[in-house]
Amino acid sequence: MNKAFRLIVSAIVVVGLGVIVGPWAYINFIKDDAPAALDIDSKANTAIDSDGTAPAPLTDTSGDWQVSPNTDSVVGYRVKEILFGQATEGVGRTEDVKATLTIANNAVTAASFTVQMGTLMSDEARRDGQFNGRIMDVATHPTATFSLTQPIALPANAVSGEVITTDATGELTLRGTTKTVTFPVKAQVRGSSFTVVGNITIVFSEWSIPEPGLPGISVDPQGLLEFELVFRR
Repeated sequence: MNKAFRLIVSAIVVVGLGVIVGPWAYINFIKDDAPAALDIDSKANTAIDSDGTAPAPLTDTSGDWQVSPNTDSVVGYRVKEILFGQATEGVGRTEDVKATLTIANNAVTAASFTVQMGTLMSDEARRDGQFNGRIMDVATHPTATFSLTQPIALPANAVSGEVITTDATGELTLRGTTKTVTFPVKAQVRGSSFTVVGNITIVFSEWSIPEPGLPGISVDPQGLLEFELVFRR
């Protein structure tokens, strides 16, 4: 093997190792871990009012509830990615969400939320640029919305502080496409607030969302729209 050939082979090996080791080192030593999935089970059932005292426990959930933008409610996405052979997750979130909830006769009779899509942020500016541009086209479709279409009966222990589980059905509008979706939710009364957590599986092709992958980066054909909404009356 002549010297020139050996140099070429060595260069190819070095480049190949760089393609493998570089992403591995980035994911394992540089990149922050993706935030844990939103889940109500791990959260303590505690609440404190602004004066530092515990609020009076709820005895009735009836009435109109709402969340305000930029508070403690959050909506986001979660997708599995393969970065040059290395598995990772992409997660983007925003607190810019408005939501309302109406409870009457121990049932959720109306519920909706609106998310400002251009405010979702992940740990990678390039991912955010792709998300806002060709993937979700937030200039044309600035919001995602959900509206409940079927009432949800609440169990007798809804005000007990226990985590309750049920299904929600409604119309979700995402990137200009509206579909009826049914998905599991968990809810819990915490002091004087009512927290609802859930996620909706989004198959990209069913919502006219372009393939999110790029050269060297592959993305699962589906992801999760996840949310934690803290309602107050």
